[in-house]
Amino acid sequence: MSKPNRKRYKLSEVKQQMTEAVGGDQVEFETDNGDILTFPHPLFTDQEWDEKVDGAENPRDKALAILGEEQYAKYAAAGHKDGDIGLLMLAVQQDMQGQIKRRPTRS
Repeated sequence: MSKPNRKRYKLSEVKQQMTEAVGGDQVEFETDNGDILTFPHPLFTDQEWDEKVDGAENPRDKALAILGEEQYAKYAAAGHKDGDIGLLMLAVQQDMQGQIKRRPTRS
């Protein structure tokens, strides 16, 4: 039974709005060496990625799970600490919360 004056969410539209609101389905950042690295935006990760990141037991394992081995090597070569990836994730999360508050309303 539908409610009067309420519209339905359409999942594909919601995903598109959220993707646009947060700037895409990938997070891009630059190391101090100038390398551009990426990882999936936390809103758009798959189960395998989530399990690797959630199962990480220490900052190094978490950074490896987030970046993958090849990108982690570049990240570490730039002199970044394993725990700094947590700061980056916090910044992404705060930005995401600010952007979602401004997203378009239901259609």
